Amino acid sequence: MKMTILGLATVAVIAVLAVAVVGMRPAPSTAAPAAPPPASVAAMTPAPAAPVGPSAHAARVLPPAAPVGPDVPPVAPPDVPARAEPQPPKGEPLPEFPATNPKNKLVPLTPDKKTIIAEIAGEGDARKVVRVGIACEVCLREGPLEQFLCKKGTKEHEAIVRVDLDAELVHLAIIAAGGKPGTPTGFVDPKTEEPKHTPEWIWDHKKKAPIPFQWVFAGSVFIKDPDNPNAKPHYGANSGDIFSISNFPYSTLEFPVQISKDEAQLTYEARTEKIPPLTSKVWVLLEVPPEKK
Repeated sequence: MKMTILGLATVAVIAVLAVAVVGMRPAPSTAAPAAPPPASVAAMTPAPAAPVGPSAHAARVLPPAAPVGPDVPPVAPPDVPARAEPQPPKGEPLPEFPATNPKNKLVPLTPDKKTIIAEIAGEGDARKVVRVGIACEVCLREGPLEQFLCKKGTKEHEAIVRVDLDAELVHLAIIAAGGKPGTPTGFVDPKTEEPKHTPEWIWDHKKKAPIPFQWVFAGSVFIKDPDNPNAKPHYGANSGDIFSISNFPYSTLEFPVQISKDEAQLTYEARTEKIPPLTSKVWVLLEVPPEKK
């Protein structure tokens, strides 16, 4: 099975430079002070008092002090507008379903008529599912990974995309695309339409390369309620393990190699620069290649 991730990704840096200018005080003079002139009789005579009045000195008039008391409300400081914080980029809307041929029919496979779409080619007995698309939402752009796709409200802290859907419907969509439990799966490069094992969104930070393994349709498990054996079995991947990186018993898709939970967290991470903004809507496209004869 091949799989494609398709979606519709400015940073402003503001530098504030504060400059203070400090003046220099003039150096004190080292010359000796001049000797005072000899005293005279006239100098000993007291001078008449200077007239006092409006023309003598300008008086500074202070405003009356504001009244203070229990009945006087305090004066509030002027409002200072808060500095606007930079906003994260907005999520991108879901693009149109990328049909391989405009003549093919797009058939919804879920009750909401929009979350899982099958592209069907041909008529009558020649009808065939070409690919199946799952409408997902980006929920994580950086950090260690244990999942690629999880159910909404479960493991968004360790998965890149999520789907607001019963995980059993994802299982049925893979079967509709021609998948069988135990068969290999993979992604498709949306630019070249060539098969790839995984998208570049899952990064091995130790090897500095995308994760190299090929997906396998594990199929999860159906769990019966021992207290109500006649009830519909619970699909295990609804715990969140839909497309897993670590090995979990309930995964719908996973890698056919041993990857423990601790190993996944220490090795694999989201490749932020390749992933659209949070809440962006993307198509996860599933294709099953023809069986080799």
